[in-house]
Amino acid sequence: MPKSKRNRPVTLSKTKKKGREHKESIVNSIRDAVEKYNSIYVFSFENMRNLKFKEFREQHKLTSRFFLGSNKVMQVSLGRSAADEIRPGLHKVSKLLCGDAGLFLTNLPREEVERLFNEYEEYDFARTGTTATETVELKEGPLEQFTHEMEPFLRKQGMPVRLNKGVIELVSDFVVSEEGKPLSPESARILRLLGTKTATFKLHLICRWSPEDFELYREGLDDSDVESA
Repeated sequence: MPKSKRNRPVTLSKTKKKGREHKESIVNSIRDAVEKYNSIYVFSFENMRNLKFKEFREQHKLTSRFFLGSNKVMQVSLGRSAADEIRPGLHKVSKLLCGDAGLFLTNLPREEVERLFNEYEEYDFARTGTTATETVELKEGPLEQFTHEMEPFLRKQGMPVRLNKGVIELVSDFVVSEEGKPLSPESARILRLLGTKTATFKLHLICRWSPEDFELYREGLDDSDVESA
């Protein structure tokens, strides 16, 4: 019987070395990009969709560079304090890399960047566990968008349905999702079947750095907050 590859021993020192080399590669890439581009932005995101983000990144690869990943690694790349920052003022950028955030380095004018980020929205199906942004309720009666073969599946999702002359019917009103409450796996599946996209992938600018100045976009923050963060 052949040995399972899963049971093969892995030398921990090798995995640590690969991890360190990968981090060093990211640090070097970010530092190279700092020298290449005129301005640096920190942005946050909500309802990340990897394919949509990849498309957005590809659209601007000639003028810009995105970095997502470990906030700590990105902070180290820029410098986490005034003593070790690689350019004056970059420790302020570093302190704002927290949570769901990334770096955007670009040669685009500030007005163009602000327009791109403010206008960017991509709608998609909400995933299990995300907070419902609206209440979706189905009224009692026929569900003609579904074929009769789907009746058992819909019942398994908790929907009070039956077949009536080959047509699926709801025997009572049914709430698929409630605004402000997390989506169950069943609710997420039903919304997808209905074609209802309630999740919005958005990007939000937090700050902008250039050799000449530093600007905060996020409300409720000022330079003193960044200095003391």
